[in-house]
Amino acid sequence: MAAFQYKGRISQGESVTGELEANSSNDAASHLINIGITPIDIAAAKVEQANALEKIQDLLDNPIPDTNELIMFSRQMATLLKAGISILPTLQGLQTHMVHKGMRNAVGEIATDLEAGRTLAGSMQKHPKIFSNLFISMMNVGENTGQLDIAFQHIYKYLEIDKETKDRVKEALRYPTFVMIAMAIAIGIINLMVIPQFAKTFESFGSELPWATKILMATSQFTVDYWQYILVGLVIAFMGIKAYIKTDEGKYKWDRQKLRLPLVGTIINRATLARFSRAFSMAFRAGVPITQTLVIVSRAVDNSYIEKRILDMRDGLEHGESLTQTAVASNLFTPLVLQMINVGEETGAVDDMLDEVANFYEREVEYDTKKLSSAIEPIMITVIGIMVLILALGVFLPMWDLGSVAMGR
Repeated sequence: MAAFQYKGRISQGESVTGELEANSSNDAASHLINIGITPIDIAAAKVEQANALEKIQDLLDNPIPDTNELIMFSRQMATLLKAGISILPTLQGLQTHMVHKGMRNAVGEIATDLEAGRTLAGSMQKHPKIFSNLFISMMNVGENTGQLDIAFQHIYKYLEIDKETKDRVKEALRYPTFVMIAMAIAIGIINLMVIPQFAKTFESFGSELPWATKILMATSQFTVDYWQYILVGLVIAFMGIKAYIKTDEGKYKWDRQKLRLPLVGTIINRATLARFSRAFSMAFRAGVPITQTLVIVSRAVDNSYIEKRILDMRDGLEHGESLTQTAVASNLFTPLVLQMINVGEETGAVDDMLDEVANFYEREVEYDTKKLSSAIEPIMITVIGIMVLILALGVFLPMWDLGSVAMGR
C-alpha cells in the first residue's frame, strides 16, 4: 500500500487534512467517504526520511497498544455511553485513568479534536496504527445513526473473538516452532563441537570409513571452515526475505503461500475467513452498504491474497451479480458455507447467516488446533529419528569396525 495525503470536509462543513494508506487514490477516496469525509484533494504523500533517533523517540513517546488495550477501551466506552454520559466527558475521564502511554496520548488528541467540532471517526483516522479501518468505519456508522454505544459494543466483541482465534493459531504453532529451533541449535552444536572430536580419532584408523561417517565429517568440516560465511548468508537471506515480504508483491505471494502450508495452512485459512465473516456481519448489521462493507472488511482480514478475492466479490456485486454468485467465484468458501450465504440472501438475513459462518469456522479452528499437536508429533519424531540414526551410524560404525579388527588380531 502507498501513503496518501488528503484534504476534505466533514458533515459539519469543516475542513480536515490527514494521511492514510491505500492501494490507490480511488481506494483512498472510497475509504474517506466511508468514514464521513468528503474528499477534496488526494495526493501521494511525500516520503520523508526520518533518522533512527527520531523513530525511536516517537516509538517511546507513542507506543502502539495491543489488542487488550483496545478491547478494554471499547468495552469502557460502550458501558459509559450506554449509561448516558456524553462522548467528550467519557473520553476525558478514561484518559486520566489510562496506563498505556500511546493510548492515553491518542485519546487525548481525539478529545481535543472533538472539542474543535470534528467527528470521532475523522479524529481516529489520524491514528491508523491504533485504530483499524474497520474500527473507524464502525464509529462512523455509530455517529451517523446515533448508536455509538452499540458500535463500541460490536467492536469490542469482535476484537475479543478475533484475539481468541489468533491466540489459538499461535498456540498451535508454538510447539513445532520450538522443536524446529531446538533441532537447528542441536545440529549446529554437533557440527561445530562434537563431530570434530570424533573426526580426529576416525582419521587415525587409516581404513575406509562408512558413508554415514564421511557425510558427517564433510558436513562438520564445511561448517567449521565456513561458519562465518554461513552465518552472514543466513542473516542476509533472512533480511532479504523479510524486506521482500514487505513489498506488495512479496506480501501477496507470502499470504497466498501461508494458506498452502502443510497442516497449518488450513487453520490459517479458516481463521482468516472467520475474521472476514464476523467483520462482514458486524458492518452489514450496522447499516453499511454491502459494497462498502466488502471494502472495509477486505482490509480487516490482514491477508492480501484473500483481500484481493474479497475486492473481486465487490466488483461482481457492482456488475449486478448476487452475493452468492460472487462468493462461489471467489473459491474461498466451502459448499456448506455457500449454502448458508445463499439462504441468508434469500431470507434477507445475510448478517445472521454470516454470524453462523463465523461460528462454524471458529469451531473448525478450535478443533484443528487441538489435534495439530498430535498430527505434528509423528512427523517430528520421524525427522528426529532419522537425524539420530545418521548420527549413530556415522559415529558408531567406525568404532565397531575398529573393534572387529582388534578382535581379529
